Order: sequence, then structure tokens, then C-alpha cells
Amino acid sequence: MIVLRTLLGTELRRRRVAQKRTLLDVSTAARVSLGYLSEVERGRKEVSSECLAAICDALGSSLASVLNDVAHEVAALENTTVVVLPTRNSDSAAA
Repeated sequence: MIVLRTLLGTELRRRRVAQKRTLLDVSTAARVSLGYLSEVERGRKEVSSECLAAICDALGSSLASVLNDVAHEVAALENTTVVVLPTRNSDSAAA
């Protein structure tokens, strides 16, 4: 069974380590406790959308890119293909 929080935590940790940043650095920038960020990275805590957005921002990553990478990992584990939906543009939504 695929546990989304585990894949999400792994992706967040991968990005942090790639930047050679510490848990303390990212947790301070995201305004979340170090222990909480550690639990999120290990897939032991579910993260709210607001907190996830703050962590992504602290990592200099868009929420969309993190979720996209996780979606591709889920697809690979399920042996399926990710379907990319067109983004909604605020200008075209008004038309």
C-alpha cells in the first residue's frame, strides 16, 4: 500500500538535502518546529496544506512541483501514467 505522507516526506527531505540545508534552517524559515518537520520528512505526520506550502516556500520550491514529483512517484509505484491536466488561467476563467 502506498502511503502518501511517506512519499511526500521523502520528497521534501530529498529537496532539503540537495540544497545542503539542515532541518533547523528549513524549519525556522517555514516557521514550523524542527521536531515536526523531522516527523513530516519521515512520513510519520500528516502535514496540512498550509504547513506544506510554508515548507515548500522555505525550500524555494513550488507546491505544484513537489506534488508533481510525488504524483510521478505514486504513478511509478502503481505502474500507471500520470495525466497532466491543463492549468486554469484566471484570464480564461473569466471568459
